[in-house]
Amino acid sequence: MALREQFTEQLKAAMRAGDALRVSTLRMVLAKLKDADIASRPKGVPQVPEAEVLSLLRGMVKSRHESVELYRQGNRPELAAKEAAEIAVIEGFLPAQLDDAALEGAVAAAIAATGAGGMKDMGRVMAALKESQRPALDLSRAGPLVRARLAR
Repeated sequence: MALREQFTEQLKAAMRAGDALRVSTLRMVLAKLKDADIASRPKGVPQVPEAEVLSLLRGMVKSRHESVELYRQGNRPELAAKEAAEIAVIEGFLPAQLDDAALEGAVAAAIAATGAGGMKDMGRVMAALKESQRPALDLSRAGPLVRARLAR
């Protein structure tokens, strides 16, 4: 089942169950997705592809992590808890991320496959990683790891 269909089905189920937090989070996701679809229409793309939907979801999670931190610094634990609950709902739609060992292995394989010898090859290594590990790859974790491996 496509992600768009999952959002709609999950929204219906949450509405039936009376889960207000899940309903509001899913509505927010669907609104963001609709905005992205509208923004892509001038480019001749009627709907954002699945890979971009995943990227959009990751961006939403990232912004909520930042909000949680800011709310904690501002001594607003109730708002931090709400954001954390939204993160849990959104992450339920994302594929599992690579663990540290798998990420290390993927980086090593990408470096070997591209024949990278230094920092000037970082772009090629990151492109190879994106292509081979795309749904499960967290670029914010992979970038520093690739940089460290190439700096040796």
